[in-house]
Amino acid sequence: MPANVETMFYVREKPWHGLGTEVQEAPTSADALIYAGLDWEVIQKNVYSEDGSLIAGYKVNTRSTDSAALGIVSDRYKVVQNEDAFQFTDDLLGAGVTYETAGALQGGRKVWMLARMPHRYIIAGDEIAPYLVVMNSHDGSSGIKVAMTPIRVVCQNTLNLALDSAKRIWTTKHTENVMLRVHEAEETLGLAEKYMGELGRGIDTLSRIRLTDKTVMDFMNEFFPVTLDMPDVQRKNNLRLLEDMKRRYWEAPDLSNVGKNGYRFVNAISDFATHADPIRKTRNYNENLFLRTVEGNPMIDKAYKMALAAA
Repeated sequence: MPANVETMFYVREKPWHGLGTEVQEAPTSADALIYAGLDWEVIQKNVYSEDGSLIAGYKVNTRSTDSAALGIVSDRYKVVQNEDAFQFTDDLLGAGVTYETAGALQGGRKVWMLARMPHRYIIAGDEIAPYLVVMNSHDGSSGIKVAMTPIRVVCQNTLNLALDSAKRIWTTKHTENVMLRVHEAEETLGLAEKYMGELGRGIDTLSRIRLTDKTVMDFMNEFFPVTLDMPDVQRKNNLRLLEDMKRRYWEAPDLSNVGKNGYRFVNAISDFATHADPIRKTRNYNENLFLRTVEGNPMIDKAYKMALAAA
């Protein structure tokens, strides 16, 4: 298991982010906490200087199971326990939502749960599976986030495009009334369904944008330029990555029936961004990839904007 990815589980098959251990069936959120090793609480303690003086206005969040320090926060920070952060998603289960993965990242500083939405979407001839990621932090870096992560089922490419007409991420801060906002399961479903509807229109637009081979090559060269004035190592690395990206556009079996258009290009870039091996794989590479995907991968967003600009 990659460094910094502490515990997690998944259902049926290895998930698109490549992390986890299998369970037989999707549990409730309470069961998911146990399966994923998240059945612990955050306990706040005073912060002291090296000479033993109390540092006023701050607390350190610690994990109940091992007293590990998760982060130093201000007195205004309100702890949202794992159980509370994910409990609202149980209200979604009645609508057919099922839990698939959950886990802790960065030594427990971030915790997350991924659920699959119930509806089956066929967009541009492809089955798109909508997933919802709920993430909570205990280090003060962010509030609770709920993010849409649609997946093209045939190839596990992520398609959480940055649409102007619908949010893909909605957040809450760790304040006194945070749970009033988080528990709005009905609103969560509404936002998710709106995003999927707008995504369908966005993909339809991409499918109607015809791209010449030259345009595609120009776009790819923007990601990985190869010039004679580059240092040899950089030029060789960029050339390797560029050739990989080109294969994913021109040779991918799952795109053989997709025309040379914006949708094909965005899928090829998503495939590269989600699945390609980097030049140098760091210890926390998979974790960072997962976090980038939840937030929206900049490479995929750039490809989407490129394709729209070519219309």
